[in-house]
Amino acid sequence: MQSAGLPRDARLRRPAEFAALRSSSGRAGGRCFHMRYRGNELGHARLGLAISKRVSKRAVERNRIKRLLRESFRRVRHQLPAVDLMVMAREQAAGVPGPDLLAEIDLLWKKLLATRSETVR
Repeated sequence: MQSAGLPRDARLRRPAEFAALRSSSGRAGGRCFHMRYRGNELGHARLGLAISKRVSKRAVERNRIKRLLRESFRRVRHQLPAVDLMVMAREQAAGVPGPDLLAEIDLLWKKLLATRSETVR
């Protein structure tokens, strides 16, 4: 049986990949999340997460946010352009219910799709 998880090639793993996004990338944001993105040559989107202790001191809360982000990305990754993404949570994300967080991250995916389609024209 095939795993429904996020494959290894769909994740940012090396510090240099995160550093490249910090130095030169596009930005999008909302109330609970901030996203940086940059095109890649791989032909598919990759996700990196940065959820610091500033968001919540409790690891349980940070892990919940990460799970929600990974699940949302897993569902839309085939629709996204070939970009590297780094999603950072803001402090406000800690107290927000799961469905509200998913709705906000879905808005960020739509912003990314709109931004990338405008730059292609």
